[in-house]
Amino acid sequence: MNSVRIGIAGLGRLGRRHAENLAWRIRGAKLVAACSPIAAELEAAQRDFGIERLHADFEAFVHDPGIDAVVLVTPTALHADQVIAALEAGKHVFVEKPLALSVGDCERVQAVAERHPGRVAMVGFVRRFDPSYANAMAEVSAGHIGRPFLVRSQTCDLNDDSGFFVRFAESSGGLFMDCSVHDIDLARWMLGAPRATRAFASGTIALHEGLAQHADVDNGLAIVEFEGGARAVFYASRTFAHGHETQTEVIGTAGKLLVGHGAPRDRVVLSDSQGVRHRAVADFFERFDEAFERELQAFVNACVGGPAVPLTLADATEATRIGVAITRSLRSGMPEAV
Repeated sequence: MNSVRIGIAGLGRLGRRHAENLAWRIRGAKLVAACSPIAAELEAAQRDFGIERLHADFEAFVHDPGIDAVVLVTPTALHADQVIAALEAGKHVFVEKPLALSVGDCERVQAVAERHPGRVAMVGFVRRFDPSYANAMAEVSAGHIGRPFLVRSQTCDLNDDSGFFVRFAESSGGLFMDCSVHDIDLARWMLGAPRATRAFASGTIALHEGLAQHADVDNGLAIVEFEGGARAVFYASRTFAHGHETQTEVIGTAGKLLVGHGAPRDRVVLSDSQGVRHRAVADFFERFDEAFERELQAFVNACVGGPAVPLTLADATEATRIGVAITRSLRSGMPEAV
């Protein structure tokens, strides 16, 4: 194939961003189909992207003979079954993170993928494709900070008074599965993919009391222990006042790396009677705009016989395994085995 005919399922906030990239920016991609149970989303897909193959039914979508690959930006609880259905229908699959909310579901997907080695199956851990994180990993791999043994990483969102994520909490898996799963994947990547052994988490509701009914929090901390002595510390927040702040520190035996400190929008620092300050990025779309494009390009390249995608379903399974243990610890108040 010189190009890949792609269908997208789910056209919410992130789904629409992926659709824009697929329609206009990804070399070798042709966005030809859309799937959603929401009529307005299908109408928007036709109006804004010229998509004519519109499906309200997912089974009809994955069996559409005019599609080579699917991009799934659907609720997390649907991911495992939808990835399996797509693979068995002969499609390449890109699915947003996390792969699933349980280790068992992740392993079901892996088993099916192993039966279809000719199909690309990729999970959207977008930070691996961010230029700054890629450069940091290159420094680690080159040994410039010695042996990395500690990662401190955070995902902190601008406060959303609309309560979107409160309504989303029932199906998202909670703060750590929704936000910190990115940090978990980064930590394993930077530390050389060690096996996690134990996790402890604690959290609080600073602003959004509606999360209590879902046993969730809007600010949380977690510590994860790995075989060989490596450790990771994660912080997640829904309540930042100044913007979105993703930040990661990797500490090694001969130095350290810091990515994203202060969440700067650009290199401008303003000094006036109010003090000295810079503007912060507003959300993860702005922070990882280039990375979202790069990850889909990597997926399409793999679909046409280019380099294999640089992360595996096993990586996604381990991220879920750790995230589940952290969430279990948050609710039990005790350290939990991973």
